[in-house]
Amino acid sequence: MKKVLVTGATGFIGNYVIRNLLQLDNLEIIATSRSIEKASSFEWFSKIKYIPTDLSEKKDNWFEFFQKPNLMIHLAWEDLPNYKELFHIEKNLWNNYTFLSNMIKNGLSDLTIAGTCFEYGLQNGCLSEEMEAKPCIPYALAKDCLRKFLEELQKKNHFSLKWNRLFYMYGDGQSKSSILSQLELAVKNGDRVFNMSGGEQLRDYLHIEKISDNLVKIALQNKVTGIINNCSGKPISIRRLVEQYIQEKGYLIKLNLGYYPYPDYEPMSFWGDNLKLLKKDGSLEF
Repeated sequence: MKKVLVTGATGFIGNYVIRNLLQLDNLEIIATSRSIEKASSFEWFSKIKYIPTDLSEKKDNWFEFFQKPNLMIHLAWEDLPNYKELFHIEKNLWNNYTFLSNMIKNGLSDLTIAGTCFEYGLQNGCLSEEMEAKPCIPYALAKDCLRKFLEELQKKNHFSLKWNRLFYMYGDGQSKSSILSQLELAVKNGDRVFNMSGGEQLRDYLHIEKISDNLVKIALQNKVTGIINNCSGKPISIRRLVEQYIQEKGYLIKLNLGYYPYPDYEPMSFWGDNLKLLKKDGSLEF
């Protein structure tokens, strides 16, 4: 039976990844996060082995502490979505590298990890894994540096690295600051209009269930490694996304377009190239 360790288990993505793993046979799932109180509120809690811990703590052997997993899906990252804060570089980058390098040097041979589409920076259009990373905010810079550190570590330590560049996602449990969560809050409050930007920016959205399904399938194989865009490959305008959601839900709220300026850390038009992820017929490559 293969042991799979999931960090960041109680986060938006971690919750769905564990639910997805539980649908598969011959897996022993070990999950970790800081709060056992929060973890115990999830329906999967009694079905997995849960180990509460703070990954920024110092340990001689994290690999042994987590009972020597065959592979790890690393989703832990503190204090999102404050993308512009320096703590991503000053704290998160070093804490994550210290933990991951300890795991690898003590025996971990298979690592799947969450990166971000923000690593591409302000580049427009269809973004492929072969393009140069040009991060322009602390969060993306920290993630990109972590990837490069791990690639250097691979030169002296044998392990498989699958770096998922996650694009935009939506679904139950998403951050309260996400646009669809804000829309739900406006409807709940009885607002007649929903304030947003002009909405013409093009983005790549994929439901969290599909994102997590891709993550798990990526983690359980080694045919495709390195940087992998985990995305739909299909651009959609923010305005159209919100309009479709309102229509599907039957809401009567109207959009107040142009109320907010466009974010200065994102290009107006970008989406992922998912040809590394998918075959020509649309099925997963592995």
